[in-house]
Amino acid sequence: MFGELVPIGGGDPIPLLENKLLVGRRESCEIVLRFANVSAHHCQLFIEHGYWYVKDLKSRNGTRVAGQRVTRKRLDPGDEIWFAKHKYTIEYSPVDQGASGPPPPDEVMISQILGRSLLDRAGLSRREIQEDKKRYDAASDEAGQIKDPDAPI
Repeated sequence: MFGELVPIGGGDPIPLLENKLLVGRRESCEIVLRFANVSAHHCQLFIEHGYWYVKDLKSRNGTRVAGQRVTRKRLDPGDEIWFAKHKYTIEYSPVDQGASGPPPPDEVMISQILGRSLLDRAGLSRREIQEDKKRYDAASDEAGQIKDPDAPI
């Protein structure tokens, strides 16, 4: 056994018997949740580097970890996972699954970092163009386009 999903609010724990499990309402899923708000193929649970991950399969009511809707996320032992509105806690031991060292980085953090430009990540955002400052128009004969710095105020 690779761990278990413990229903919050009572009920029998669901054993995680394989390292890759399909969760949904259909009988063809490894974990069948017979609730109307759970999609036919709701999400997939799988082990990578000794840690459980969840990948939402574009379900209508979503998959949440710690209250935040996710598309793909690492599940640490004791994390609260929601399939639609049904809450569970995942219990397992990463060491028993072959994990060693610190946990691998979460894809959410990586996508947030890589989704920003290098300048923005370095704190060097683009210079804002001020609306009140107009650029010189070479095609215009209009007077006063260039302000005289020596002119009296």
